[in-house]
Amino acid sequence: MDIQIGKGKSARRAYGIDEIALVPGSRTLDPSLADTRWTIGGIEREIPIIASAMDGVVDVRMAVALSELGALGVLNLEGVQTRYDDPNAVLDRIASVEKHEFVPLMQELYAEPIKPALIEQRIQEIKQQGGIAAVSATPAGASRFGQTVAKAGADLFFVQATVVSTAHLSPESITPLDLADFCQEMPIPVILGNCVTYDVALNLMKAGASGVLVGIGPGAACTSRGVLGVGVPQATAIADCAAARDDYHRETGNYVPIIADGGLITGGDICKCIACGADGVMIGSPFARAAEAPGRGYHWGMATPSPVLPRGTRIRVGTTGTLREILRGPAKLDDGTHNFLGALQTSMGTLGAKDIREMQQVEVIIAPSLLTEGKVYQKAQQLGMGK
Repeated sequence: MDIQIGKGKSARRAYGIDEIALVPGSRTLDPSLADTRWTIGGIEREIPIIASAMDGVVDVRMAVALSELGALGVLNLEGVQTRYDDPNAVLDRIASVEKHEFVPLMQELYAEPIKPALIEQRIQEIKQQGGIAAVSATPAGASRFGQTVAKAGADLFFVQATVVSTAHLSPESITPLDLADFCQEMPIPVILGNCVTYDVALNLMKAGASGVLVGIGPGAACTSRGVLGVGVPQATAIADCAAARDDYHRETGNYVPIIADGGLITGGDICKCIACGADGVMIGSPFARAAEAPGRGYHWGMATPSPVLPRGTRIRVGTTGTLREILRGPAKLDDGTHNFLGALQTSMGTLGAKDIREMQQVEVIIAPSLLTEGKVYQKAQQLGMGK
C-alpha cells in the first residue's frame, strides 16, 4: 500500500534488515542436521557466503583460503591487484595516510592502468593453489577484459556496478555493454548486479545471468545512498527480487540464485537475508577484519577512486580474528561477527529449516522495536554493563 508523502507524491513502505525478526515454527532440529549448501554457476559451496570484490577484502591468498573453507571470494579486476606487480606497497600506503589524504591518494593510485597480463596472472595464481577463481569488473571493464578473463580460465565472472540494468541509455559516442550478448558469449557463468527491484532482477535473469546481486549502497564502506540518495532497504529489495527469481523459475525451469549484497555485519543479518528469500549473501567489512585480509585493518569502497564523484569511504575495522574463526569458528566474540556458519546452522535449527529452501520459507515479522533494543544493547556495551 502506498503512503502519501504529500499531495504530489506517494511512496511504498519498505523494510530494512534491522526492522524484521524471524519466528520459530512448530518444530526444531539439531543444528548439525541443517544443510547450508548452495550452488552458483554450477559450483556447489557448503557456506552461502561470498566475500566482496573489494581491495581491502580479497586478494589471491584470501580467495584461496575462502575456497578451502567452503565459501567463495571475488577478486576485483579493476583494483590494485591488476594495476601493480606488487600491490603490497600500495596497500601499505592506503592504510597509512590520514583521512583528508585518502581520496586524493586513491585517485592517484587507481590512475595506474589495468594490465591484462596481471589479470591472467592473478586468476592463474588462484587456480594453481586450488582456489575457485571468481572475479569482478564493471560493465566497462567486462567489455574490455572479458576475453582475457575467459582465456585465463576463471570460474565465475561478476559484472557489477552501483546499478545495472538491461536498458541503459548512453551518448552516441559510447556503446554500452549488451548484457544478454555478453552472457551468451562468455564461456563461464556471469553474475550480474546490482539491482533492487522485481522488474530489473527479472530482466537480468532473462539476459542470461547465472546469479543476481541485490542491494544498492547499504554497505559500511559505501556512501552511494548519502551521495546519490539511491537505494531500497534490503529486506524489501531481497523479497522483491526473490519473487522475480521464483516467477522466472516457474516459467523457464531455470533457477537463478539471489545474492544479498551490502550492509550485512552479523550472523543474524545473514539469516534474515536468507529468510527474506536470498540464496546467499555477499559481505565485505566482516572479512576485512580477518588477520589474512589485505586491507591492513581497513576497508574501503569500490567507487572511492572516481575522479568525478568519489563514493565510498575508508573505515577502520581492525583485526578481530582469523578467517577461519570468522567463517567457521570457534567464535572468540559474542557480537555475531564470528562463526557465521555456526550462526546460520543454529538459526536454521531453531526455526526448523532443514535446508536453504526451507529457510527461505520461515515466518518473518515486522519488529521495529528491535532497533530500540539494539541501541540499548550497544549503549550498555559501551558503558561496560554487558547485556
